[in-house]
Amino acid sequence: MLDGLGVVAISIFGIQLKTERSLRTAVPGIPTQSAFDKCLQRYIGALGARVICDNIPGLVSRQRQLCQRYPDIMRSVGEGAREWIRECQHQFRHHRWNCTTLDRDHTVFGRVMLRSSREAAFVYAISSAGVVHAITRACSQGELSVCSCDPYTRGRHHDQRGDFDWGGCSDNIHYGVRFAKAFVDAKEKRLKDARALMNLHNNRCGRTAVRRFLKLECKCHGVSGSCTLRTCWRALSDFRRTGDYLRRRYDGAVQVMATQDGANFTAARQGYRRATRTDLVYFDNSPDYCVLDKAAGSLGTAGRVCSKTSKGTDGCEIMCCGRGYDTTRVTRVTQCECKFHWCCAVRCKECRNTVDVHTCKAPKKAEWLDQT
Repeated sequence: MLDGLGVVAISIFGIQLKTERSLRTAVPGIPTQSAFDKCLQRYIGALGARVICDNIPGLVSRQRQLCQRYPDIMRSVGEGAREWIRECQHQFRHHRWNCTTLDRDHTVFGRVMLRSSREAAFVYAISSAGVVHAITRACSQGELSVCSCDPYTRGRHHDQRGDFDWGGCSDNIHYGVRFAKAFVDAKEKRLKDARALMNLHNNRCGRTAVRRFLKLECKCHGVSGSCTLRTCWRALSDFRRTGDYLRRRYDGAVQVMATQDGANFTAARQGYRRATRTDLVYFDNSPDYCVLDKAAGSLGTAGRVCSKTSKGTDGCEIMCCGRGYDTTRVTRVTQCECKFHWCCAVRCKECRNTVDVHTCKAPKKAEWLDQT
C-alpha cells in the first residue's frame, strides 16, 4: 500500500471519483463541468469530515486528526491529486510505464508502488509537489479559512533591477509546505524503516521543487510607465515546470541503500555517486514493464500506440519490446478551414484524414503465462 502523503491524495481522489460517478448517474442534467464540480464539493461537504477521513486507508492517528480538523484542506488535497496524476501521465506518455491508474485499486497505481523503484520515487515526489501546489494556490485564492496570502512578504525589498515594495497577494508557499510536511511525516516517522526514509527524502524533493519555481511578478508605477516604483509579489509557476524538473530528477535518480543505523543513505555499489538533497532515490531496479505481471504491477505494453519512425522510447521497437506491432488504417474527422462570419459565428469544414495507427502486439502466450 502506498504510504504517506501519496496515499491520502490518492485515496481522497478515489473517494471523489466514486462520488462523481454516483452523482453523474443520479443527476445527469448538470450542464457544465464547473457546475458539476460545485455540486460534487457540496455533496462531499455534506458527507462530513469524519466520513471522508474514516474512508482513507492507512492513516495514523495524527493524520486522521488533521484530516478531520481541516476538511477544506483535504478537499484541496483531492483536487491536487487530479493535477499531479495528469502531470505524471503527461511526463510518461511515451514510456512503457505510463502512470496508468487502476479504477478498482485504492492506491490508484496498484502493486507497482510496492517496489522501492524509481517509479515509486517519482510518484512520491510528484504527489507531494502536487498537494503543496494545490494547498498554496487555495490559500491565495481565499478558498481556505486557515490561511491566505503570504504574511511574510511585507515592506521593501530589492532584486537585480533595484528596490521594490511587496504588495498584491503572494502565494503562501510557507503554509503549503508546512502542512504537507507535517501531514506526511507523521506516518513516515512513525514507521522508521528504510522505505520510510526513502519516502521522506522523495517527498521533500517534491516540496522543494515547487518552491524552486516560485516567480517574482511586478507591476510598474510612474509617469508614462517609467517604472520608477515597482510593486511585486511571489507567484506559483505553472505545475508543468515542476513536472518537467522532477522528470529530469527521475532520469538521474540515484540507487542507494540504507546505512546500518537506518538514519541515512549510502551508494548502492562502490563507485556510484552519493545522493544529494535534490536527487530522487530508490532501492530496487524496475521491471521492464514489457509484459503483464500482476506481482510486479506491470500492465505490459500490448495494445499501446507507438511510432513507427521514432528511435526513442515511444518508437515501436522499444515500446513493443521487440514483439512487433499491428497497423490499422483509420479515418479521422477534424474541423478545418475555419472562418469568422460577421456577426458572430465561426464556421468550419469537416476534413477527413486517413492515417496509420501502430499498436504493440501482445506477447505469445508462453511469454506471459508465467508472469500472471
